[in-house]
Amino acid sequence: MKATDELKQEFEKKFNSPDKFAAEIEKMVSERDDLNYISAITEYCDANNIDIELAPKLITKTLKEKIQGDATRLNFLKGGSKARLPL
Repeated sequence: MKATDELKQEFEKKFNSPDKFAAEIEKMVSERDDLNYISAITEYCDANNIDIELAPKLITKTLKEKIQGDATRLNFLKGGSKARLPL
């Protein structure tokens, strides 16, 4: 059991966990007024050499809701539609 916990911790150090990823995105958005969640994710992926195609696996439910709010506000999605982000 101990080896499994150590392996998990080592994995999370090397690779981003969804919670760590969401915390970093939240931090970026809160520190910069000109940055929305969608832009923050692309910027974070670029800065950390993460393939943008892997980002959906790192997005938490809460972060997904905030991205959807940004997309609606930026008119990427219609407010009253049943449109959903493919995340």
